[in-house]
Amino acid sequence: MEQPLPLFARELAPADQQTVREALTLLACQLREPGAPFTSSHAVRDWLRLQLASLEREEFTALFLDNQHRLIAHETLFTGTINHTQVHPREVVKAGLKYNAAATVLAHNHPSGEAEPSKADRQVTARIQQALELVDIRLLDHLVVGGMEITSFAEKGWL
Repeated sequence: MEQPLPLFARELAPADQQTVREALTLLACQLREPGAPFTSSHAVRDWLRLQLASLEREEFTALFLDNQHRLIAHETLFTGTINHTQVHPREVVKAGLKYNAAATVLAHNHPSGEAEPSKADRQVTARIQQALELVDIRLLDHLVVGGMEITSFAEKGWL
């Protein structure tokens, strides 16, 4: 299956579009590399930047991981408007159980380009973390992508 292009790449020449597709494929392969746990977030951040940075609407994505923090699956769970996405903790838990995940990394974009999480982002993340704890799924991080900048809840000490 051909890798879908981020919005910014759709304006490029066909040869450049192919280069972006290949970069996305390489990053996705790195994320899925057998035996390579998410001990460093560089590949995840690069992949998320390419996937989310140029979107015109907010998207809320989850990366589902096994016990060794290897990627099982990634799924866009919610799509919103230019400045808001309605996120339901119940749906995050359902998806985690569907993939039998031991841990998850959440991510969403801010089309405004501002990577600083809002008060609502922090509140919903706390609710999701509580819900996931009930079913023994660890929330490792929530990353907010604003343009080329990414803010990590874990790095801020919020998780």
